[in-house]
Amino acid sequence: MKKSLFSLFIFFFGTHLLFAQQHYDLIVIGGGASGTSAAISAGRLGTKTLLIEETTWLGGMLTSAGVSAIDGNHRLPSGIWGEFRDSLIAHYGSQRALSTGWVSNTLFEPKVGNEIFQKITAAIPTLEVSIKSNWKSAVYEQGQWKVEYIKAGKAYVATSPILIDATELGDVAASQGLPYRLGMDARDEIGEDFAPEQANDIVQDLTYVVTLQDFGADSDQTIPRPENYDPSEFACACAHADPTTDNAPTLDCGKMLDYGKLPNGKYMINWPNCGNDYYVNLVELSPKERELELEKAKQTSLRFVYYLQHELGYKHLGIATDEYPTKDGLPMIPYHRESRRYLGLVDFTLPYVMSPYEAPSPLYRTGVAVGDYTIDHHHKKNPDAPAIDFIKIRVPSYNVPLGAMIPKNHKALILAEKSISVSNIVNGATRLQPVVLGIGQAAGVLATVASKSGKNLDEVSIRDVQQLLLRQGAYIMPFLDMKPSDPHFQAMQRIGACGIIKGDGVPYLWANQTWFYPDRLMTEFELIEGLKPLYPQLKDYWAASGDYLTGERFQILISLVRENTPLLEIAQAWKRRGLKSEFTTDKKLNREEVSVLLDEILDPFRLEIEWDGELKRTESNY
Repeated sequence: MKKSLFSLFIFFFGTHLLFAQQHYDLIVIGGGASGTSAAISAGRLGTKTLLIEETTWLGGMLTSAGVSAIDGNHRLPSGIWGEFRDSLIAHYGSQRALSTGWVSNTLFEPKVGNEIFQKITAAIPTLEVSIKSNWKSAVYEQGQWKVEYIKAGKAYVATSPILIDATELGDVAASQGLPYRLGMDARDEIGEDFAPEQANDIVQDLTYVVTLQDFGADSDQTIPRPENYDPSEFACACAHADPTTDNAPTLDCGKMLDYGKLPNGKYMINWPNCGNDYYVNLVELSPKERELELEKAKQTSLRFVYYLQHELGYKHLGIATDEYPTKDGLPMIPYHRESRRYLGLVDFTLPYVMSPYEAPSPLYRTGVAVGDYTIDHHHKKNPDAPAIDFIKIRVPSYNVPLGAMIPKNHKALILAEKSISVSNIVNGATRLQPVVLGIGQAAGVLATVASKSGKNLDEVSIRDVQQLLLRQGAYIMPFLDMKPSDPHFQAMQRIGACGIIKGDGVPYLWANQTWFYPDRLMTEFELIEGLKPLYPQLKDYWAASGDYLTGERFQILISLVRENTPLLEIAQAWKRRGLKSEFTTDKKLNREEVSVLLDEILDPFRLEIEWDGELKRTESNY
């Protein structure tokens, strides 16, 4: 009896004191961008969640790594990303106060980002955050995960049915022996014309970001000359041009610096052109080897800082003293642009981004996170990296399929951060901060649906996950001309995710676009062609013209799917859903109005879909 009680509460494990097991509905390992977002979304749904993070901060690359200039999604304020930005606006007073740089619309001090995430997580009663904690092992047996982690020299054990790997390099999934890709994919194997002919293990450069502060014109903040300093290493730092144009590089050191200008006289130093990027593939290195390589990355950044101060004359800019809780004033972690990429239920590759509606399968129907930033790779510090013309890879905005977050070989592990099933090239877009926040939010919702339903991840309803995301203010389709606050946002998102009404995608500079055009009038032909893939009874119907769709014709065409749908019912649905003006037989209907009526009368979103986006062939779908 004594031994039983002892094993339940306390016993010694090596040199650490092991405390009693605690059970959760979900464990998230890694409090970076995706891990924090996952824990927030799951916790808000009532899921008892444990978040394990090794540093004292939350937010990962946005905060702990110092990448506090947001790339993309300025017009796609999806879910937790939108909430985070609203919190920044509230802190600094306006959106304009965040637009201090010339690439990003949202720049902020890393410590402020951490404070926002800490405040959000602290307000969720079902979420427990364990900071300064290092996971040691994760074992899945008999339908449960058992995770051991160390905090303040003490060993803890936590169990849960679902685990999210939100580590920076996908280390948890690697410990399970799951297959992954690392580096550039071979062209024929991945099906991307822009990929190199042969695969290799070359990943993107990483960066040890530095946050500088303006200490005043009369101040000299020059750091001691670093070892192995050679100014020629940074000779082309001021020569740059917008890579989305054909303009020749110009010499402008001030603009180089203002790229990462933050509020309150600070600067984010995260510069690829003869700057502080550093090449190393440390994914499969030992912890000690990683530590040695990261010290080299730090030294690269310090040499660049000295170059800015000593050679370019920015002596008044010194390493910020009030940002990070570190002795050297540098961030706690580096900016990892690439991780292991695991093999998922689906593989998110370039054809699904460049032309989602013409791709081999309609993965867009399964989308759970959105992004609009162009594909952006950093390979300038590795002369052995094969040349890939990323400028020619013009893509519209896109959504990330849910199946890319579920590994083929595990029924209870969710992939997050940059470890999803994505090609090397597409990772250049999905790695960016708002997308990774969205991936995390979807991971938390997916875990909740699986946990509460008692289903394996590959058995979960995609539509259930998407609907919960919509209720959390997230986008599942990348339509920039609508906002979550719009009264019919969810209806248009659902009809778009069914593929009945398609968006128009445009590759545009640094913020690619997909337009829904809610006010555009619909034609009869558009409606029937959009319905055909979902309703086989329309397969041979050819009596829909190119005329604009009227209320009368809508009733006739909808009755082909749902027999004897009276005009009165449509008019009542129109009024019930708060559509403007009055429904009449001769009224020409626009895309927003058609979306709302379809959503109310046919409810096509209830039709279950497979992981590849195709309609499930089940009796309930007909």
